[in-house]
Amino acid sequence: MNFISRAALAAALSISLHAAAAAPVRIVAAENFYGDVARQIGGSHVQVTSILNNPDQDPHLFEASPSVGRALTHANIVVYNGSDYDPWMDKLLSASKASGRQAIVAGQLAHKQSGDNPHLWYDPSVMPLVAKQLAASLENNDPSHAADYAKNLQNFLAALDPVDARIKAIKAKYAGTPVTATEPVFGYMAQALGFDMRNERFQLSVMNDTEPSASDTAAFESDLKNHKVKLFIYNSQTSDGAAKRMLELAKQSGIPVLGVTETAPAGKSFQRWMLDELAAVEKALAH
Repeated sequence: MNFISRAALAAALSISLHAAAAAPVRIVAAENFYGDVARQIGGSHVQVTSILNNPDQDPHLFEASPSVGRALTHANIVVYNGSDYDPWMDKLLSASKASGRQAIVAGQLAHKQSGDNPHLWYDPSVMPLVAKQLAASLENNDPSHAADYAKNLQNFLAALDPVDARIKAIKAKYAGTPVTATEPVFGYMAQALGFDMRNERFQLSVMNDTEPSASDTAAFESDLKNHKVKLFIYNSQTSDGAAKRMLELAKQSGIPVLGVTETAPAGKSFQRWMLDELAAVEKALAH
């Protein structure tokens, strides 16, 4: 019979407890910009998986694979947009029950209702809410590193200050500028910048995969042909026919165009992504 000494048993237990404590908090983010924020808040204590992470792919055509379901089953924290943007997440979470798993839904934090513009990450007020909830959830999952999460949260919020400053500067210079878009992806940011957004019914039709009405299409075309707008914004990740036609007309009419995405470019932090988008806005309006 083999006997284990008390010292050996204590050492083994210590190693086991240390390994458990060192295991990263597993986070699954539906969209890669939420995943980036989770990494910034969690630091070395988290393992993050982002489901939608290709800025060259139309996120509306996404189909979940079995590996996504498995990742959700083992996740400690799940972060997603909500507001009807990623309804497949609700279905997957219902199908892969897991005790103790926490869900952070941006739409709920921002008190958005069904039918509201779901592109919440372009609303400057939303990501701080998500970051604060992430810090709280991480502290709940891993209280031994609470100080790290609190410090990382403060660093993240401070890193948003240049974004807020750029928004204020653009608004001070261009508030009231008439602009238009193929769909409301950039809508919240355009509102924060003080722009006068036109052709919103057309945008909603494109977003909801319905054909814009003849009158809405005519109004959009008139704005472009008669230079009633100073900037044309389009979603560079989708290829809707009506949107494509307007993009071509904008180019033919000499209207500055700005392509925006629903997925963060590879290798860019959320803050860098927003700053680059805002720099592109300024460059387009300076023409």
